[in-house]
Amino acid sequence: MTLCNERFFRFSLGRRVLYATWAAMLAVALIAPVEADEINIYSARHYDTDMALYQTFTERTGIQVNLIEGSSDALIERLVNEGAYTRADMLITVDAGRLWRAAERDILQPIESEIMEQRVPEHLRHPDGLWFGLSKRARVIAINKDLALGAPVTRYEDLAREDLRGRVCMRSSSNIYNLSLMASLIAATDNATATAWAETVVANFARNPQGNDTAQLRAVASGECGLTIANTYYLGRLLGSAADKDNAVMANLSVIFPNQDDRGTHINISGAGITKHAPNRDNAIAFLEYLTSPYAQRLFAEGNNEYPVIGDTSGPVAELGAFVEDDLDASQLGVLQTEALMAFDRAGWP
Repeated sequence: MTLCNERFFRFSLGRRVLYATWAAMLAVALIAPVEADEINIYSARHYDTDMALYQTFTERTGIQVNLIEGSSDALIERLVNEGAYTRADMLITVDAGRLWRAAERDILQPIESEIMEQRVPEHLRHPDGLWFGLSKRARVIAINKDLALGAPVTRYEDLAREDLRGRVCMRSSSNIYNLSLMASLIAATDNATATAWAETVVANFARNPQGNDTAQLRAVASGECGLTIANTYYLGRLLGSAADKDNAVMANLSVIFPNQDDRGTHINISGAGITKHAPNRDNAIAFLEYLTSPYAQRLFAEGNNEYPVIGDTSGPVAELGAFVEDDLDASQLGVLQTEALMAFDRAGWP
């Protein structure tokens, strides 16, 4: 085994090798030769099914998959710091806003692939081929079944209704999922309209923003709140759980796919791009194309209870039913991110 294999990242059948320090990694990167039979991945996804994807790719192609896992923002910053000395070939991350951040930091390179262009819908990929969506999640409204409503809640805009005063639970405005949702609202209307919506939703809060989407769902199910907005993969986890407490949560919730009569439900993506200085570029493109194969799409989506970008939905989220999705260009969720944050600030959304 070479020094690179011992000190850099080596993934093998579910085992991850951690770095000792950034300095040690950089020293190895400077002297290590490029291996034509490998691909080095930085991933913000942490699911066992992804490991099965890597293993099957190696079995099919003979290309070894080396893996480093971390948070999206940390991995993006790491690639910036590594620059031309990076050994990473691909970044896999969650949320179009983070993919946009990666593109803005100039750490991805454009690629041309007829396979990717044919398989991935245009609104779910970067216009210049810097990144491609690989799975989807929808941001839906969850309502306590016992909540008395004057009229049905069918749109995101309905959360601003006066009859919902003191009923709404939400995550913080800094959460990337809420930033992307706000960006979609700005794109659908305008900045002033989206800000006014956020101001009224704040007035409808049952409590200050706290916790993740699962915490909001539990609060709604318990009656602490009347309704919330959550990503479908959190619901998928509850649906697929064998725990009685999770089953009890779902039994108390009604799930609404918003805006089915107009623009459709807001969706977001997990996606990937080839790094700007990828030493194994061709292998990385082959792996990216593999991730849009029917086999890989099923595992990639099911690993986090998401929807595939191509093919039929499977796993627990299929129980939520079919829906019309917003076909807004996912790039706009990043482009409008700063405006979204400013709108939340003006609205007083913590």
